[in-house]
This record gives sequence, structure tokens and C-alpha cells, in this order.
Amino acid sequence: MLHAALYGDEDQAVIFTYAWDRLLIDPLPGPRGADGFTGLEQLTRSVRSVPAEAQPIPPGGSTLPRLATELPHTLVLLDPHHGAEGITRQLEELVSHLAPTSIDLLDVGGDILARGDEPTLKSPLADALTLAACCQVNAPIRLLVAGPGLDGELSPDDLRPLFGPLVHTFTAEDVDAIGDILEWHPSEATAMLAATARGVRGTCEVRDAGLPIPLTDEGPTVHEVDLDDALSRNSLARAVMTTATLDEAEAHSREICNFSEIDYERNKAVWLTEQPPTRLDPDDVLSRLDQFQSEARACGVTHTTFRHLTEALNLNGSHREALRQLLISRRPKQYTAPLWRIPFDD
Repeated sequence: MLHAALYGDEDQAVIFTYAWDRLLIDPLPGPRGADGFTGLEQLTRSVRSVPAEAQPIPPGGSTLPRLATELPHTLVLLDPHHGAEGITRQLEELVSHLAPTSIDLLDVGGDILARGDEPTLKSPLADALTLAACCQVNAPIRLLVAGPGLDGELSPDDLRPLFGPLVHTFTAEDVDAIGDILEWHPSEATAMLAATARGVRGTCEVRDAGLPIPLTDEGPTVHEVDLDDALSRNSLARAVMTTATLDEAEAHSREICNFSEIDYERNKAVWLTEQPPTRLDPDDVLSRLDQFQSEARACGVTHTTFRHLTEALNLNGSHREALRQLLISRRPKQYTAPLWRIPFDD
């Protein structure tokens, strides 16, 4: 979506990204590395692309192969298992191999600008590793933050003073250009980014904890941030710059942020395995949906995501798509793509 808006549709992009889906998609905690897939294609000594034919090795899961099927761009696996040193090496090899005309580091939400001690911070490690690597590559890299505050980790008020120029404001046309991907992709921050670009305003409840996220006019904006300023602010990124393993990086996260997001995933994965099996009974689901909506409405919530609904209604992650189809078919007026609207008029 950003590539089309800034550079047009003529040239393809190479998207260097993690295979780090949440437990609703990937039941294994943490990111998947190259050894977590079949069918990857080797681009350089340390870099592999993810073609449509690639598959995650069970029980691992990943959205990347389906994205590769539906996007015209090349997806490349960012593998953090050798720490920031490994990511730096992958980036340097990619730059040498591709000789790109521009390199953008994109973060949705803005938690890449966290200091590390914010009480609302939930997932600093992936961003810190990427930032640390980008600051060590001998190539010009532009840092962009889209959807300020939409990840629920830093508020727009905290982020605003850090922003440089406004690069773009997404519109409904930008969202429509990527087709139906957001109909199935589970990213909550990207879903809210797309919804705000389409004009949706209100409060969206997300994550397993039911975090309320304001949907405002700032939601669809993209700002440039000085890369060195981001590094000087992000204490975890500075700490992990010389790490050679993911375990080392995790240890720094525990020390600086007092937690590791992978530990959270490990604990939640254990909890999920202890839960009894669930089934999707339409009448029961709709009854529980009514109760959920009543409670959300009382808190001023206007929208939610299907990922959050899946967990809030005590359904297994494998039921997410079936739940989505059920709700859209039974109550189509509440579907504000790609979010679910909480009605206030019943």
C-alpha cells in the first residue's frame, strides 16, 4: 500500500519482513526462521525469499506464503535468530545484490520510537532489532511511521514531537489498491490504518486484553523520523546492536524493558494448550456476541477486530475465518471493512 502510494505500480518492491505471526496464526512462540519453511528460494548466502509455493513446517504457521500469492512484490524473510548482527548481514547482502534506489524502514504505530520503559509497551524486541541493524548498514535508509498510536503502545501525543515531514496520508483509494488482503490478514494495526484511511472514526478494541485504540484523523498519516534520533531514543535497540543470537537480544529486553514479548507468547501458548476444545455454534456465538457488544458499548467502544472477537468469544484461532464469515452473513451492516462495528442503535 505504501509502495504504490509513494512509488507507483510500475516497479515491484522487495519487502524484507519477519515471519512473526501471533498465536492465532502460528501456535509456536517467537519468529520463524529459514528452517521453519519449505520451498524458500536463496537470494544470497544469508537471505531467502518466500515464494507462493513456500509452506511453514507444522505446527508452525505463517501468513507470508499467502501474501506472496496475492502481492506483486517479492517477500524476503527477515530472520532474527542471529541477532542484530545477523539482520545487518542480511541487509548488507540484499543491498549489494539488489542495488535498490531507495530503502524505507516502515513501522505501523510508532513503538519503534519507544525508550523501553513505557508501561504500555508490549512488543519492542522486533522493532529494536530491525532499527539496530538498519543503523549499521552502509546505505541511506529512511524511517517512516504510519498510523501513529494504532499499535496501542505509544500515544500520538508522545510521538508527535518526534515526527519530521508528513510523507503521505492514506486514502480509501490507497486501501482499495491492495485488493482483498485485509479481508483475511490478521494484523490489527494495519486493519485500523486501512479503516481510518476509509474514514472510520471512533474507538477500536483490540488484543486479548481489549485495549481501546482511538481512530482519528491522524490514523492514516505517514511521517518521516530521523533514524539516528530513533536509535538515540531506543535504549533496547542500542543494547542489541552487537547481539549474535535471538536469546542474547531477549536477555537485553528482559533487562531494559523488564519483559520479553516471546516470554509472553510462551506463557500464553501453554495456557492455550490447557484450554478445552471449542466449537463454533452459530446461535451460541451470536448470543455471546450480543453480550460482548453490550459491554463494549458501555465503554464507548465503536469497533473491534476479528482477531479480538475470536479471543473475546473464547474461540480457537482456527475459527477466526469461520467466525468472520458467520458474522458478515448474519449481520452485514456491522461489517465496516476490515473492522466490525459495534451498534449503538439497538
